[in-house]
Amino acid sequence: MTTAPGDSSRPVRTAVVGYGGGGRFFHAPVIAGAAGCELVAVVTGSPERAAQARAEHGVEVVASLADLPGLGVEAVTVSTPAATHTALTEEALRLGLATVCDKPFALDAVAARATAALAAELGVPLTVYQNRRFDADFLTLQRLLAEGALGNVQRVESSFERWAAGDPPPAGAGLLRDFGSHLVDQALVLSGPVVAVSAQTLGPDGAEHDVRLQLQHASGVRSEISGSWKQAAPGPRFRVSGTAGTFVLDAPMEGQEEALLAGRTPAAEGDAWGAEPAHRWGRLHVAGGPVLPVRSENGRWPAFYERFAAAVRGHGAVPVDPAEAVASSLVIDAARTSAAEHRSVSLA
Repeated sequence: MTTAPGDSSRPVRTAVVGYGGGGRFFHAPVIAGAAGCELVAVVTGSPERAAQARAEHGVEVVASLADLPGLGVEAVTVSTPAATHTALTEEALRLGLATVCDKPFALDAVAARATAALAAELGVPLTVYQNRRFDADFLTLQRLLAEGALGNVQRVESSFERWAAGDPPPAGAGLLRDFGSHLVDQALVLSGPVVAVSAQTLGPDGAEHDVRLQLQHASGVRSEISGSWKQAAPGPRFRVSGTAGTFVLDAPMEGQEEALLAGRTPAAEGDAWGAEPAHRWGRLHVAGGPVLPVRSENGRWPAFYERFAAAVRGHGAVPVDPAEAVASSLVIDAARTSAAEHRSVSLA
């Protein structure tokens, strides 16, 4: 569903489905600060969360997706526990609502492929919230690669590691699907299709607290991915090695998540949003030469929603094609098999 060209300048009336940590901190304020979007409603059955949504954004609150078309809502973001993503996303699509599904897009590739096919059949825009494509560190790495600063890339090491009390939140459906959805997506964006997967996990399937993946890409690049909920000394966010040098970024995570959890917003900070202080910049180790600081790009999570809004209005593609989420799901499914059976899994 796209609106007529005459409506192209009107903000897309958007609702958030679910107002837990994801909906409240990672979606609502980002939508509110994105050009082309207007946050108008929240779907939640919790009186406490309904009160928070009204107080924080002055939006309508309803208990059902079916109530949204009557409010003039055009698009929704599904930010609920992972096990509910498929059913709610497909319900939204059948209501004709352009849909953003938070990651993990689905619990396996079969479900991911079916939802993508439904969106194509109905002609309704569908995308996946891979906001980490708009992280400061990832944007900086992409800039370096575009400039050819590393030469031919041979190995990409990427980690999301942190120390947190307790177990990973059950809503994420396990660390492999939660952190892994971002890490695998970034690996595919950087290095292309994967032909073989090896993985090791700690903790039961669906409740892992530590994961490691080795991905062999058809391009010849090898990606080494690490995610941990129980790492007291997090490793570098990136170490990317090429024939001309290596880029290292030690800071474990860029700052947009921290800023949102602290109550800062893109709408309030404007062009200053997502700026990284110099002590969090990476460095370029030139082969046989100097070590150079690398100024970070600003993080730009609102850009995801700006591109989504443009696509809903018929201008350009959605920021993440559902087929890309299916490809990530296939890699994660292979990683689950590899970890369970202690073997490499071929995707060729």
